[in-house]
Amino acid sequence: MNPAVLVLEDGRTFTGQAYGAIGRSLGEIVFSTGMTGYQETLTDPSYHRQIVVMTAPHIGNTGVNDEDGESARIWVAGYVVRDPARRASSWRSARTLDADLADQGVVGISGIDTRALTRHLRDRGVMRAGIFSGPALTGADGGPLAADELLDQVLQAPPMSGADLAAEVSTDSAYVVPALGPDGRPLTTPVAVVAAVDLGIKAMTPHRMAERGIEVHVLPARSTIDDLLAVHPDGVFFSNGPGDPGAATTQVDVLREVLDRRIPFFGICYGNQLFGRALGFGTYKLGYGHRGVNQPVMDRTTGKVEVTSHNHGFAVDAPLDAQTTAPYDGGRYGRVHVSHVNLNDQVVEGLEALDLPAFSVQYHPEAAAGPHDAAYLFDRFLDLMKSHPTKEHAA
Repeated sequence: MNPAVLVLEDGRTFTGQAYGAIGRSLGEIVFSTGMTGYQETLTDPSYHRQIVVMTAPHIGNTGVNDEDGESARIWVAGYVVRDPARRASSWRSARTLDADLADQGVVGISGIDTRALTRHLRDRGVMRAGIFSGPALTGADGGPLAADELLDQVLQAPPMSGADLAAEVSTDSAYVVPALGPDGRPLTTPVAVVAAVDLGIKAMTPHRMAERGIEVHVLPARSTIDDLLAVHPDGVFFSNGPGDPGAATTQVDVLREVLDRRIPFFGICYGNQLFGRALGFGTYKLGYGHRGVNQPVMDRTTGKVEVTSHNHGFAVDAPLDAQTTAPYDGGRYGRVHVSHVNLNDQVVEGLEALDLPAFSVQYHPEAAAGPHDAAYLFDRFLDLMKSHPTKEHAA
C-alpha cells in the first residue's frame, strides 16, 4: 500500500495509507460525527475546500450508488478515515468508495487514529491541513520531503475566513424542479412557486419542496433581484453553502431587496447566516463547527427538541434571551427573535422576523440521510407563502 501523511497547520502529523487518489490535497480540516450517510457528506457542496475526517471508524461498507448523491460530484477536498471497508456489501452499491474517490481525484488517507485527531481538533479548533501521498511526498531531487517542507505547503493554503465560495459550487444556469402531486406525478398547477438561490444547494432540498406541490426555480448564486422576480415567486429560498458569510455581500444585498418587498423568505444553514447579516447581526467562526446528523436543537416556538443534521463552521451572533429589533438601518426590518437554539453549546440555530414573513434555521431540514425531525419546516414555509401572497410585490 502507498504511504500517506496528514500534516496539520500546527505541525502535528499522522502517518497512514493512501485512500482514494494519490497526490496532494490542501484545505480546512473538519470532522463529521455521522455514523451513516458518508455519500451524502462527500457530495454536499458545503464541504468545498474542506478535508473531512469521519469520526465513525468503519467507512465504505455500503459502497457508493447512483441515487444518494446530493450533487453530481464529490466536493470534499480530502478524506480521512480510520478503517476503510475491504469490500462493499449492499445490493444498491454500484462501486466501492475507494474507487469513486480515486476516479474523481479526491486524495485521502486511512489507517490513522481518527479519535486522537478529532480530540486534537476539538481542543485546538479546525485549521488548515494537507494530505500527501505518492509523488507529493517527493522533492525535486527525488528524495523524501521533510516535515517542515510539507508544513510550508499547508501554510500556503488560503484560510476559510474571508472566503467567498458560493459561486464556485453554484449552478451555472437556472433550472426547474417541478411540483409533484400526492401520486408523485408533476402538477399542472403548482401550489406555490419558489425562487431558490443556489449557494451550494443539496438535491434533496428542492425535492422536499416539490413533494409539497411547490415548483422550485433553482437560480445561480450571482442572481439579482430582477432574476428572482422574473419567475414570479410566491417565496424566496436561500440554500446551504460553503465559505464565510461575511464575504457574501452580493447575496446579502439581494436578500435585503427580498425583505423590502415583503416576499416570504426561508433560509437554511448558509442562508440562515446571510439572513442574520441582512438583519444587521454579525457572524463569527466556530471553534470546530457542527457537522453530523446528531445535533440536539430546541424549537423555541413549540418547545420540541429535534435531532438534526448539520454542516457549518460559522454562526449568527444574535441575542438569545429575548426578542430584539433587527439592527440594520435603524430597525428597518422590525422585531426578530432567535427561534431555535443548539442545546450542546447554545449556538443560534434559527431566526424569525416578527414583522416580516421571513425565517431561517442553521441546520438541514431536508436531512439526507436523516434524521427527519425538522421536515415540518418546509410545511411552515408553505404556510407562510399562503398567508402572505406576493401578487402586490413589484420590482
